[in-house]
Amino acid sequence: MKKITKAVFPVAGLGSRFLPATKAQPKEMLPIVDKPLIQYAVEEAVAAGITDLVFITGRNKRAIEDHFDTAYELEAELEASGKTALLEVVRGAIPKGINCIYIRQSAPLGLGHAVLCARPVIGHEPFAVLLADDLMDVDAGQKPVLAQMTDLYTQEGASLLAVQDVPRAETGQYGIVRVTPYKPNLELVDSIVEKPSPETAPSTLAVVGRYVLNNGIFDYLEGLGKGAGGEIQLTDGIAALMKSEQVLAYRYAGRRFDCGSKLGYLQATVAMGLKHPQMGKAFADYLEQLK
Repeated sequence: MKKITKAVFPVAGLGSRFLPATKAQPKEMLPIVDKPLIQYAVEEAVAAGITDLVFITGRNKRAIEDHFDTAYELEAELEASGKTALLEVVRGAIPKGINCIYIRQSAPLGLGHAVLCARPVIGHEPFAVLLADDLMDVDAGQKPVLAQMTDLYTQEGASLLAVQDVPRAETGQYGIVRVTPYKPNLELVDSIVEKPSPETAPSTLAVVGRYVLNNGIFDYLEGLGKGAGGEIQLTDGIAALMKSEQVLAYRYAGRRFDCGSKLGYLQATVAMGLKHPQMGKAFADYLEQLK
């Protein structure tokens, strides 16, 4: 089974739920403690063996490119000041041997269209999709979520969707799947629908921001019209793909923070602050004082 080495990061969204903070900066650059959201997703991808990072960008997203570029002036100043620890932090945003590729999405036509924009780079290979809004945290010693999924792909060879149960009242915010049992933490997807109402949702099992997809998805995305919200939905492409091949739902090991919402963003900040190697204990002591 071919190893997955390419990942797509759709980062063209406006981030309107975080205005005015996102008026002049991408939502993916909002910091969680001392790293932007997009860096958490990139580190997860690199840990899974990804070497080609494909960013689907839009207007006002130049800060993402700058973040993963070499900052010669900053590095020179840090080196001259003897701040070697900070210098390594700056240089470590992207490890050596990792390629960053930027593709402009000309119009906000939806997640499915954003993924389709990556086709010239992905070619005929399987690939991953990571939504930076979903910060995936795992316990020490546990494999990152995408690494769990790429390992499964080498065994199954089928497209994989990360899923979790959500309250029925929230099904209208997700792609929802109906499944049948297959293996531990792994189920066969029988159907998938984008943002169904609680009354019509086939289950409460929601697709969240990690996918491993066979390249056949591109043919189906090209033939799609606009779906829910007037956008080209990745969910609709997956539904079409299921007519020709098996798609699996994976109940990943880890914890997801929905950083597309303000509450989820604050929860992630607290959780990652408590895990921070330098500040975690002092932060925990401060939170204890607030009780």
